[in-house]
Amino acid sequence: MPRLRLFLQILAMGLVLSQIAASAQAQQQGGERPPMPVTVVTLAPQDITLSTILPGRVTASGVAEVRPQVSGIVMERIFEEGRPVTKGDPLYRIDPATYEAAKAAAEANLAQAEAQLRSAKREEVRQKELRERNVASQQAFDDAVAARDVAEAAVKVAEAQVLSATIDLDRTTITAPISGTVGLSQTTQGALVTAGQSTALTVIRKLDPVYVDVTQSASELLQWRRSGQELAEEAGTVVTLRLADGETYEHEGILAAAEPHVNEQTGVVILRLEFPNPDRFLLPGMYVQVAMPQGIVKDAILAPQEGVTRDRRGRPTAMIVNADNIVENQELTVRRDLGNQWVVTGGLAPGDRIIVAGLQKVSPGMKVVPEERAAVPENN
Repeated sequence: MPRLRLFLQILAMGLVLSQIAASAQAQQQGGERPPMPVTVVTLAPQDITLSTILPGRVTASGVAEVRPQVSGIVMERIFEEGRPVTKGDPLYRIDPATYEAAKAAAEANLAQAEAQLRSAKREEVRQKELRERNVASQQAFDDAVAARDVAEAAVKVAEAQVLSATIDLDRTTITAPISGTVGLSQTTQGALVTAGQSTALTVIRKLDPVYVDVTQSASELLQWRRSGQELAEEAGTVVTLRLADGETYEHEGILAAAEPHVNEQTGVVILRLEFPNPDRFLLPGMYVQVAMPQGIVKDAILAPQEGVTRDRRGRPTAMIVNADNIVENQELTVRRDLGNQWVVTGGLAPGDRIIVAGLQKVSPGMKVVPEERAAVPENN
């Protein structure tokens, strides 16, 4: 029995070894795995406009602080607060009694001066006739001419006084200096106001169009100029606006002006943008964000972000498929992001096929079966 058991064990071990050998032989005969399928995107150059998001504040395109030009008691407020007004519309009325009296006195002085002028002219004519008949002396005639001149000057002074009194009387009705939207009144009926006071009675703001003042880093402008790229900072550049709630403003604006000065403390340049505001949707002081074009890159390469990874040192890399369908690893130079793509300035060339799906299953040197990714609709 022991011999029989030993024989059976040796026979079983032989069967196992034969199976292992057969399996190894089968692996050798059928050795290489089939190429791995991957999804690629073929890169093509294109001109792109790079933009940056800049913070800004809305300001009115015109602001007028309404102050009294004469002193007196406010008799009436005529306008409705927060409503549009037109240039010349009456806003307040100041008690005109004092200024009416001043105008009446000035007109009386003018009448007196005109009467004296008429008398002086008659005397001049009389002295002239007497001088021609050698009855009066030359001195008497010269005195008459001088008196006439003095009377004419007095009339001009009186006319100026009447004009001044008329202007002061007209200023008792305070009118809108510009067209726009009037704010809240800072005075009430019966209040005493003085000419040129520091506190404005109200403020009128022109809200269509409005300005948006944003700050641009001077270092970014220098970087673009040195890079030789086309700058998009000329007056008339179209810009878009993003509101505080994240929504995009429906009207596009333009770059109206750029301050030719860099702030010494902050190192920024102020850019002034102009936006239409027909619905008075934008209000002065409102915080907004502006998508400001920074420059145009010619023949740029855009790599899908899902096809770009980083190595242990943090450098961006990408797997590409060469003409022989062999995987190669490329180190990239990335300028910045643009939506769901990277703007690549080094490491990729037009026509390269970058792997965007199947990266975990491939490595450099492997042969693959590339399949072009279908175009993604723009609204996705």
